[in-house]
Amino acid sequence: MNKKSYSAIAALALGCTMVACSSDDPNNDNSGVSAKDLDYTAENANAWHNYSIQVANLLKDDANSLYEAWAVSYDGGDAYATTFRRHDNSTYSSAFNCIEEILDGCSSIADEVGNAKIGEPYNYYKSGKHEEALYAVESWYSWHSREDYTNNIYSIRNSYTCTYGNNRGQHSMSALVKSIDPALDAKVNAAIETAASSILAITAPFRNNIDSQEARDAMDACAALDEVINNDLKPFFSNLNGYDAELDAIVNDYVDYVILPTYSDLRDKNAALLAAVRELSDKRTDAAFEAACAAWLDARGPWEMSEAFLFGPVDALGLDPNMDSWPLDQDAIVNHLTSGNLGDLEWSDSDDDSKVESAQNIRGFHTLEYLLFKDGKARTVK
Repeated sequence: MNKKSYSAIAALALGCTMVACSSDDPNNDNSGVSAKDLDYTAENANAWHNYSIQVANLLKDDANSLYEAWAVSYDGGDAYATTFRRHDNSTYSSAFNCIEEILDGCSSIADEVGNAKIGEPYNYYKSGKHEEALYAVESWYSWHSREDYTNNIYSIRNSYTCTYGNNRGQHSMSALVKSIDPALDAKVNAAIETAASSILAITAPFRNNIDSQEARDAMDACAALDEVINNDLKPFFSNLNGYDAELDAIVNDYVDYVILPTYSDLRDKNAALLAAVRELSDKRTDAAFEAACAAWLDARGPWEMSEAFLFGPVDALGLDPNMDSWPLDQDAIVNHLTSGNLGDLEWSDSDDDSKVESAQNIRGFHTLEYLLFKDGKARTVK
């Protein structure tokens, strides 16, 4: 199941938020409180911190597994980076196949940001389903939706220009396109920047401005970017002959300057997030909550900037839904606070789809977001 298929599960998520969650455990104060209203209290603090640590630890493990699969070894063999670079195998038979994979990922995330992340809430709102619209907004606990979506667009920019942070590869799709068709390169870069700036033009938080002209403009800009990728950039590379060496160099630099640095940053920042969540458990202060929220935001960045390349291990190992399932089953989260059963968060290849989805729905970035944030701010100690 594609955990990013908002329309398929938005109704489930909404239903869960409207159900009161009861508990027979005297150490929790969840009885009669809906999941959307549940707050951190002295009575549920132990369960709250145990759960937060469980989720943060799984995020750290998944981020580490993702980096290791690309950099060290995947499925008992070579690192996936080696498979991608060699492109002499059943997965990738040429450098052009690798470029196709990259461009498909860029197109997919441009479409998802416009049609799902912004468009799904907008369509709910316009049809009069205002509460469904609210709960379809990704990252609304932290009010970080615009920044997440913008980082998704930056993942396209990074892929096209072969950059991450302050590092830039010498060989990129942008450099090659510019050397042959400067006007096309300018068009692609302009479409990327217009999409990013249009998203940031939406007044924050997005959940309060779903039906806005800025939201419509952002959807249009994402659609325009997707069109440029599919109608201009893909044909450019499909019709390119005699540039095998240049494409090889692009693939190599893409691994070295985009994928590996992004996943290395994801690994390191999720380790720091776990440390901050453990510190919160030890100190239990408002300042510790704020520090954990800051660490969550920091760890979230590289994940969102990896969404143009959700292929390979991140897909095959189920790491995308492990780390980023949305919408959440908030009622199940509250039930797990009551049970504290670590097995609820785990799954294996032998489990059926229902077990896998149930586990993924109560772990990952957004579960931790729910536990750390409320109404765009760090939760507070009662």
